[in-house]
Amino acid sequence: MRLRAGLLLLALLALAAAAAPLAEAWLGHDPFAPDLFRRLAPVSAEHPLGTDELGRDLLLRLLHGARVSLAVGVATALAAAAIGTAVGLLAAWRGGVADAVLMRLADGMLALPALPVLVVLAAADTGRIGLPRGEPLSDILRIVAILAVFGWVGVARLARAAALSALARDHVRAARALGASEARVLLRHVAPDIAGPVAVATALAVAGAILAESTLSFLGLGIAPPAASWGNMLSNAQDLVFSAPWAAVWPGLAILVAVAACTLVADGLRARR
Repeated sequence: MRLRAGLLLLALLALAAAAAPLAEAWLGHDPFAPDLFRRLAPVSAEHPLGTDELGRDLLLRLLHGARVSLAVGVATALAAAAIGTAVGLLAAWRGGVADAVLMRLADGMLALPALPVLVVLAAADTGRIGLPRGEPLSDILRIVAILAVFGWVGVARLARAAALSALARDHVRAARALGASEARVLLRHVAPDIAGPVAVATALAVAGAILAESTLSFLGLGIAPPAASWGNMLSNAQDLVFSAPWAAVWPGLAILVAVAACTLVADGLRARR
């Protein structure tokens, strides 16, 4: 039940994000162009969720923000899962020095204060490596790379533990004794056993990445305006909590629903293991 509810919520969010261009054409507003004559307009048929401090339609910006925030969350989770799974499998398979080095690296990453380090990395000048600020795609790639650097650690530890358990089983030992190749043992016997924990960790990583992107954008270090993300919508609305509370309520509610959906998916996957 929890898995279905989470998947349904994520599907609705994805559909809403995909429908952003259609909604833009239907309402006839440019969500990125200021219109000071419509500044902080209340909910109406023309603006179903009102407008922000620059007169931009909140519904359209919320839908475009969903495209950015969900893309960052999913891309970061997949990158972290790929890196973490590879590191965990390598540590479990090789053991010895490789295992010790990789796990001490993971411990070192966990020991770092995540938010201050993320802020420092997000504030760094990335223009020298071809990722200039202010361009939506460049900002997304920059945030995904930064978050994936820290996101792989939890997946790696889970993958290593599950792989060690699988490698200790009789059928895996028999396959190795019979001379099965490393690829065959890992793909046929070990990978199915670690798929469950990795899937749970990946679902939680989507929620964590959405929150982290929102935090960085709220601090002005994430997705740069005029591009919309839920985080920078909250940042723009922080001075309007009393005069125009709807400007902060809608992106905050969107983040809450997305994180709750990912958590439900993770709980549902964990219950099915």
